[in-house]
Amino acid sequence: MFASRAIIRASRASASVSQRVVAPRASLATSQIRNYAAPAAVDSKPPVALYGVDGTYASALYTAAVKTSSLESTARAISALNDVYHKDEKLAAIMMAPTLSPEDKASIIAELQKHTGAGGDKGDTVKNFLETLAENNRLGLLKGVCEKFGALMGAARGEVELTVTSAAQLDNKTLNRLEAAVSKSQYVGQGKKLKVTNKVNSEILGGLIVEIGDRTIDLSVSSKIAKMNKLLTDTL
Repeated sequence: MFASRAIIRASRASASVSQRVVAPRASLATSQIRNYAAPAAVDSKPPVALYGVDGTYASALYTAAVKTSSLESTARAISALNDVYHKDEKLAAIMMAPTLSPEDKASIIAELQKHTGAGGDKGDTVKNFLETLAENNRLGLLKGVCEKFGALMGAARGEVELTVTSAAQLDNKTLNRLEAAVSKSQYVGQGKKLKVTNKVNSEILGGLIVEIGDRTIDLSVSSKIAKMNKLLTDTL
């Protein structure tokens, strides 16, 4: 769907260029004045490169949203759909079913749209995207697309992901102290904003695992025990 629209726009643009080339000089001058007054084109290129099929679809959605001036509304809708995945563990299995009929896909899209909020899909950008996934039998990629689109939006907003894994849920005071400490470190660039997420994993026993962008600082008890065991094994 995105590709076909791009081809149509490209063909129209090409025809317009041809007409200007053969137009009289007066028309060309008028065209130049109009072009001079026109605003610069918006850069629709995704802020970071993504990989994988879900990354390709996420990048295509980002580009489409920028071109239709619906980036913020699309981001809210995709975030809402991502929340649905976390609340309904069966959804991913349903979306990946190979036997979905066209009627099934239409019902799924209609149901998903209920979660994007009233008026939350400006220009039907998300609806058109979901229909594209359905037509290409790629609805099963939606979960990954939601996550990677979130990464694109974070990069566009100048956000740096700070993920803190603990054995038990941390209180807001502790998270705020960690955020304040990390924001002053070399790992966070100037003008960047931290986006803090607290994950709970009882297997680390205690301590913390701090992930900042692509860096990981393992201060967990389980890691210390593993290092101690290795030291003892090497010594003995």
